[in-house]
Amino acid sequence: MKIGHQINFIVINKHANSLYSLIADGIYHATSLGRSTWKTLIGSQASLQRNCNKEGFNAAGSVQGWFKARIGILGNNENNCVTPDSKIGFGTRGYHASNTCGNEAWWSPDNGNKLINAMGYILVQ
Repeated sequence: MKIGHQINFIVINKHANSLYSLIADGIYHATSLGRSTWKTLIGSQASLQRNCNKEGFNAAGSVQGWFKARIGILGNNENNCVTPDSKIGFGTRGYHASNTCGNEAWWSPDNGNKLINAMGYILVQ
C-alpha cells in the first residue's frame, strides 16, 4: 500500500489457480499473517479493534452491510465477527465512509478512530 510517499508491502503465500479464483466466488479463504503484519501496511497510524481478527480473501462479518475486505483483515469490539467495525485491506467496504483501500477503524480500536485512504498494489505470481 502507498500512503503519502511511503510504500509498504506484505507477502501472502496462497496457492490458487489465480487471484480471480480466490475472490470471484465470494467464499472466505483464510490467511494467517496476523494483525501485526497487516498493520505494517499502514504503518504507525494503523488501528484495529482487538477482537475478530478475521483475515484473508473475502473476509466479512456475518451481518450484511458491515465491513468486509476482498483481501484484508477485520476487527471488532465484541468477541465475535458478526459486526466488525475496523478493517485494513484492499477492496474494502462497509457502512461508514467506505474507503476501498487502506484502514478504517471505529468503536474503541487499539490506536484510535481512523480513516486512512491508501493506494493499493497487488502483485501476483
